Amino acid sequence: MENSDIIYGKNSVMEALIAGNREINKILISKNIHSDNKINKIKELAQERGIVFQFVAKEKFQPYAEFNHQGIIAQISPIKYYDLDEFLESREHTNSSLVILDGVEDSHNLGAIIRTCVCAGVDGIIIPSRRNVQVNSVVEKTSAGAINHIPIIKVNSLVNAVQTLKDSNWWIIATDASANDNYYDVKYDDMNFAIIMGAEHAGVSKSLLKASDFVVKIPMQNSFNSLNVSNALSAIIFETLRQKLVKTRK
Repeated sequence: MENSDIIYGKNSVMEALIAGNREINKILISKNIHSDNKINKIKELAQERGIVFQFVAKEKFQPYAEFNHQGIIAQISPIKYYDLDEFLESREHTNSSLVILDGVEDSHNLGAIIRTCVCAGVDGIIIPSRRNVQVNSVVEKTSAGAINHIPIIKVNSLVNAVQTLKDSNWWIIATDASANDNYYDVKYDDMNFAIIMGAEHAGVSKSLLKASDFVVKIPMQNSFNSLNVSNALSAIIFETLRQKLVKTRK
């Protein structure tokens, strides 16, 4: 079984059951783990949804030894990726937000980004079908189940996706370490916007930088730029949320 066909870890499995938007075929629970509130909740939710769960010997988990599975694995159907046009048509966008990932290759970074986006109320995440990590079990685990609470939109061309957004009155904000403007100089609270985050080593591509309405940076106090893509996104996306909250309180 490919690791894209499983969810592992208590939080990830429980969140998938709560969300109810993934087809779970079976849940395996190790006989060696101690039942706690989370395990009991998983069993309760599985029974409510008619999902089979089995207590199995620890040897059954040997194929998943590389994962921190905590003695629980759910066999699932593949994630449902969203279509950009359908996403745009299905929502009334007022000060909505998207995150666009350009070549993010690390599963842990993608999982952390998904978790941050859900916490900050981002409406969706766009990833390319090539040259970018796709959703797998490591992403599921790292996101702590947040993957079940946000649309992941897969597109063949990020350049075309950006043009589609611009045609639909979205503003595009790319990030680049050499930009003149800082990320907090943009007024996010009165527009639909998409933030483009680049690959860990290459940054945002030139074609996307050229297509963007704004290019911003995170100012650094010295020449040591140590923020990875998930850290950088956290700083920017919570600034957008701060601006929204300030506006609603006026």
